[in-house]
Amino acid sequence: MDKIKQMVDVNTIIGDPITTPDGTTVIPISKVSYGFASGGTDLPTKSPKETFGGVGGAGISIQPIGFLVIGNGNVKLLQLSTAENTVNNIVNMVPEMVDKVSGIFSSSKTKKEEEANQ
Repeated sequence: MDKIKQMVDVNTIIGDPITTPDGTTVIPISKVSYGFASGGTDLPTKSPKETFGGVGGAGISIQPIGFLVIGNGNVKLLQLSTAENTVNNIVNMVPEMVDKVSGIFSSSKTKKEEEANQ
């Protein structure tokens, strides 16, 4: 357990920020999964010897899932893999749609202000 605790800390999930020369900050994000298993049995025998059989094991998986990119006043999540089901696709599209809709409203508001000033 101690070795796994050493491997999996906050820097494993949210990596160290990387700053590019133009001031953009990139933060890697990973998914960490781990599991444990064990089992054993007492084998029936006619001899008085103890015949216990046991086994145990553990596994860990670290999978990079994306990068958080911060630059020019914007924050974006760049995913390495795309979601394969419809619900996840819709959830992933929400931030982009909000940006587009707010862009439409701000451009139409700017046009109205320009027309009013003329």
